[in-house]
Amino acid sequence: MRVGDLAQVLSQLPVPTDPNLLIGAATRDDAAVYRTSDDTALVVTTDFFMPVVDDPFDFGRIAAANALSDVWAMGAKPLLALNIVGFPREKLPLSVLTDILKGGDRVAREAGIVIGGGHSIDSPEPIYGLAVVGHVHPDRILGNSGAKPGDKLILTKPLGIGVLTTAIKRELATPDEIADATALMATLNRTAGEVFAAHHKDVSALTDVTGFGLLGHLLEMLDATGVGAEIQADGVPLIDAAIRCATAGAIPGGSKANLTFASERVRFAGAMSDDATRQLLLADAQTSGGLLAAVSPEACDAIVSALTAAGTPAAAVIGTVVSVDRGIVIR
Repeated sequence: MRVGDLAQVLSQLPVPTDPNLLIGAATRDDAAVYRTSDDTALVVTTDFFMPVVDDPFDFGRIAAANALSDVWAMGAKPLLALNIVGFPREKLPLSVLTDILKGGDRVAREAGIVIGGGHSIDSPEPIYGLAVVGHVHPDRILGNSGAKPGDKLILTKPLGIGVLTTAIKRELATPDEIADATALMATLNRTAGEVFAAHHKDVSALTDVTGFGLLGHLLEMLDATGVGAEIQADGVPLIDAAIRCATAGAIPGGSKANLTFASERVRFAGAMSDDATRQLLLADAQTSGGLLAAVSPEACDAIVSALTAAGTPAAAVIGTVVSVDRGIVIR
């Protein structure tokens, strides 16, 4: 669903009044957070989608990694998950579903949790994902609000997965590019999430970059506290193959919609004003994308060093939060 559509729908719903609901839909955060005691809050989320790769096992891995990401994006630790399945049993053999579930189980084990069951329905196309429960101390929640002027913005995975999954469908991606994209999507955000959680006092805001692209999720972060951002385009990590595939025309409709939505709030300056491909990649709809954090400038180097030492796919300082305006300037 597009960013604007989601905001319109949520605005029509009643606002919860339970004081123990610490984070709900109001900030369009990555997960709901519910306090159960003075030192424990549950983090609850769900995510699911149709296949983005052809291999069923890899699809299961990617979908599970994507769903688990929302827990780490809250500074929390996952505890338990349930499978969410839609499957066309009259069209595909059950062995395909078995492989999907095995892929999800593999990633859950890598995350250190169990999948305790789930629910399935008949559907025209395969659908898979997880409902995940995690936990966090109420004082250590890292939501997507709280970014402050002067904060540095850090991104932990390169952009371009949306373009590459479209290229895979159009048979424009090479076998090596498909393998690299699959590995990146299946890479858990566990390590990055644990680094940010360990530095929670210096992390003002945290989210993951998924369907709304970097620009859409960054705008959500900025809107929560009424600040703006300046982005250095050459500091944003991009997948080389995605640049090639985008130039060849493998551009997802969702990424185009993201860029159109963000265009009123984003200004491309300098060389970026004429670079249509890179503009698109900044709005590219990601599957199982990286974490985006606003961190204090004093702690930025230490956090980047910790991410690098932990082996995250990227540990890029891409810009700065500013007090003027509520949009984004990209140079």
